Amino acid sequence: MHRSYQPLQPVTNRYLQQRWDQNNYENHRRKVSSALPVVDTKGLRTPAHVQLKLKKLQLQGERLSTINRDNRLLASRMADIVCSKGLVDHQNHGRCVGLNADKRREELLLVSHQNLAIYQRLTSRQSEYHRQLWLADWERAQRLRDDISRYPRGLAEKQVRVENTERETLNMCWENKTKTLKF
Repeated sequence: MHRSYQPLQPVTNRYLQQRWDQNNYENHRRKVSSALPVVDTKGLRTPAHVQLKLKKLQLQGERLSTINRDNRLLASRMADIVCSKGLVDHQNHGRCVGLNADKRREELLLVSHQNLAIYQRLTSRQSEYHRQLWLADWERAQRLRDDISRYPRGLAEKQVRVENTERETLNMCWENKTKTLKF
């Protein structure tokens, strides 16, 4: 094996040089494996109050206590049912009222009072629009339009009415002639 070894520098004994190089290499590997980092990259330690999470434990304990209380109440009700020989009072004589009913009623009253106040303000106020002035202005505009127009307004409607009456009279005459000329 030492015959195939090629040292980097010229040596008198290849075999010894190979052993020295191998020892140096193993010593280097040992140092590398036992070397400690110069820069601390571990990060900060997590504080104990963050690791323990006392609030979560408290909430979990409260939840478990409410579950246990509800289970005891349910068990006592079941025992009452068993002891009463199956007779169950399942009728609800009280009316069902939401938890927010009073607040909703107060809000509804407040809104209705506000609406009533707005309605009274609107009805007590005089209109700023004068309908009579608008109608007078419209009539004046119609008179001006009729005065400046080439043909008087309504003449076309009169002509259509005259044509319709003439057509009706012609139709009536035609019907009378066809009745008299029966074959």
